[in-house]
Amino acid sequence: MADTPNNLSSFIWSVADLLRGDYKQSEYGKVVLPFTVLRRLDCVLEATKEAVLAEKTKREAAGLNPEPFLLKVSQQHFYNTSPLDLKKLMGDQDHIGENLRSYMQAFSPAVRDIFESFDFHTQIDRLDKAGLLYLVTEKFATIDLHPDTISNAEMGAVFEELIRKFAEISNETAGEHFTPREVIRLMVNLLFIEDDEALTKPGIVRSLYDPTAGTGGMLSVADEHLTEINPDARLVMFGQELNGESYAICKADMLIKGQDITNIIHGNTLSEDGLPAKHFDYMLSNPPFGVEWKKIKTAITKEHKEQGFNGRFGPGLPRVSDGSLLFLMHLVSKMRPAKDGGSRFGIVLNGSPLFTGGAGSGESEIRRYMLENDLVEAIIGLPTDMFYNTGISTYVWIVSNRKPAHRKGKVQLIDASSFWEKMRKSLGSKRKQLSPEHIDDITRLFGDFEEASRDGKPVSRIFNNEDFGYHTITVERPQRDDKGEIVLGQRGKAKGQPQPDSSLRDTENVPLSEDVEAYFQREVLPHAADAWIDHSKTKVGYEIPFNRHFYVFTPPRQLEAIDADLKDCTDKILNLIQGLSQ
Repeated sequence: MADTPNNLSSFIWSVADLLRGDYKQSEYGKVVLPFTVLRRLDCVLEATKEAVLAEKTKREAAGLNPEPFLLKVSQQHFYNTSPLDLKKLMGDQDHIGENLRSYMQAFSPAVRDIFESFDFHTQIDRLDKAGLLYLVTEKFATIDLHPDTISNAEMGAVFEELIRKFAEISNETAGEHFTPREVIRLMVNLLFIEDDEALTKPGIVRSLYDPTAGTGGMLSVADEHLTEINPDARLVMFGQELNGESYAICKADMLIKGQDITNIIHGNTLSEDGLPAKHFDYMLSNPPFGVEWKKIKTAITKEHKEQGFNGRFGPGLPRVSDGSLLFLMHLVSKMRPAKDGGSRFGIVLNGSPLFTGGAGSGESEIRRYMLENDLVEAIIGLPTDMFYNTGISTYVWIVSNRKPAHRKGKVQLIDASSFWEKMRKSLGSKRKQLSPEHIDDITRLFGDFEEASRDGKPVSRIFNNEDFGYHTITVERPQRDDKGEIVLGQRGKAKGQPQPDSSLRDTENVPLSEDVEAYFQREVLPHAADAWIDHSKTKVGYEIPFNRHFYVFTPPRQLEAIDADLKDCTDKILNLIQGLSQ
């Protein structure tokens, strides 16, 4: 049939040929993915099926809840108590729909939850109505997915390939739920690089959490990476996902690889934290870019006001049009306290969280919290056109509350926007990709923690945390009457003091490293001798002008060279016109 995971996934995907005409191409995954899961579970349970049925009869006769006994007998994280299996279903073509539903209903609750989230019952009805249910079930029943033939790792690779095909074929929305694998590999490298030595210890157990788990790609790649560097290590994975289909794929993927799926939660991470009070060693996330959070504003604002820093959103709230920074704050709240070993996480954000909002705004206060608490290790600017549904610039933030000594008080910025190769075929908005060499190069720049340049342009720069801070000062100038005399206050504290003219009011941003008075005397007074600072209005702000730090001035060409080009161009046009007139 097929001798490699790629061949096997192509073979499985070919079943979708039966769907042509009745399903859109972008819908094939709705049938292929759940049927693949069903067939794998069917094969995995085959060896213990009779024993499970006997155990069920025995325990029920004794008046006991059979579930824990059935899990033990099945030797898996799931079981099925139906006497049917896919091959037996083939014996009754007239009742295929009814029998298939009955078989699926006999799975343990966690597996039923997966099929319900796939909305598989709707597909069964649709296939039945189109006269395809028996044909499709028969095709899958003949595919050998027994664990003796296909290991968990191989099955994981097959399923991953099917997910990728599904994501690519429906690439209009895939980016929301599917992060390009090479971006995840880069993030995983950056996450683990400083802990490589600790992670190679025998029997080490670490937790990993993704609050926007999507199809589980980040969890899978991190697990593969850790297993590669230490086969004895164990990564306990946690996740939450809003989209029902992605949640189903994530759980199915983990189940197929033989992993525990009890820590994968369905729901909105921001409004209903499915893992409250939990802390993790590592976290990864690719939250949706620039998505408004109006629908959950009441719950978020309530938590911010009532719980303050005891909740997740103490430092501030971003504007309602972009919830990215809420995910950042959510991850910060999930960090293991530094005294208990601390945490490190990587999150993909667009450019907006770097600079949106002036001093005192929610965004600036969040950046201030991150930098004043020395949480940001590095920010890596990725090339544009890396994701399936957007071509915008994106940035990976590496955040930690256990920075190594040489990184304390510092932030590293890496401009990897030129580290890419063109894809042979575009997938939605994705036109570029990182090669393994690019990933190694960026990882090395991060690991070396040194300033570096390529072709005369900086690619790695290191700053002090306070370099990104500034005071916003309010500069006032006096009101003047018709005679040009300064108007003085008549009452209270303002009595005898010059009254500010609001139409002349201005603000200045003064770097935190600079003395405000010295700046004022140097930059403002020479131009407005009657100005003063209203210190009661001074605010502290933080922004990270990423691109400005990597800008390199390129002098314009000499005028003579431009003139020569213009003359050359004009001559060509004249020659063409002459040719036409002859």
